[in-house]
Amino acid sequence: MIEELLKYDQAVFLYLNNLGSQTWDQLWLVITNKLSSIPLYVVLLYLIYKNYGSKSTILVLLVVALMITGTDQLSYFFKHYTQRPRPCKVEALQELMRFVGNRCSRFSFFSGHAVNSMATAVFVGLLLKNKYYYLPFLLLFWAFLVGYSRIYIGVHYPLDVFTGMVVGGLFGWGFYLLFKKLEKRIL
Repeated sequence: MIEELLKYDQAVFLYLNNLGSQTWDQLWLVITNKLSSIPLYVVLLYLIYKNYGSKSTILVLLVVALMITGTDQLSYFFKHYTQRPRPCKVEALQELMRFVGNRCSRFSFFSGHAVNSMATAVFVGLLLKNKYYYLPFLLLFWAFLVGYSRIYIGVHYPLDVFTGMVVGGLFGWGFYLLFKKLEKRIL
């Protein structure tokens, strides 16, 4: 059953990856670059500060630092535990796929980009949903773009991205609940 799932995952990867074209490659490389999200983070930090004040903002930053550390470490653990090679490392796929990425590290399951972007989207979306009702939808859209960018450039399978998004969503929700408890106790 697992073998069938992995074959299906590979087929969906090839389909999605081959939808790309050179016209769009640079855009997807920008989207997948972690540094490209810095302006978004600055705006979100400003909105948090504006709506929560300095003490709560410091607490948010501490909780987000814990959350991202947790998602990074969990992703790292799973990559080295499962040792699923990235598509760009699978020789049988080289002729069938488009590799647009700048580098190709070893292991694939699950996507660190997907887990971190989804955790951030859910956490901040929940944090600011009462003030900006549309923000959670925009942040989820951003997280999906980041996840898809990993398939587009050829470094992750859809299952890697999907799993990262599910785990990230759970982390974002859990750390939001943690923040709310800490906010009541500390502030």
